Amino acid sequence: SLRSVVSAYDKTARRVWVNDEEKQFTTKEFDLLTFLAENPNHVFTKEELFREIWDMESVGDIATVTVHIKKIREKIEMNTNKPQYIETIWGVGYRFKL
Repeated sequence: SLRSVVSAYDKTARRVWVNDEEKQFTTKEFDLLTFLAENPNHVFTKEELFREIWDMESVGDIATVTVHIKKIREKIEMNTNKPQYIETIWGVGYRFKL
């Protein structure tokens, strides 16, 4: 769950604390983080994530997902080169690893 990664979060207020420091997330970053965390260990393609979070077909915009994942990792991961929570499954997509 998201609680395993962050010190606290308030889904209603859309606020997240990592190591007791509040981190600012855009609306889509927050939606993407909570969606992945609420579906742990499930691998989602970039297309599935785009459709779920942006509520539309990707039509070539899947790089948007990659950019958002990178920004989320910068906020929650200790080492973005070796992500511990949001894992890239090469050739497939991403999963939130517990």
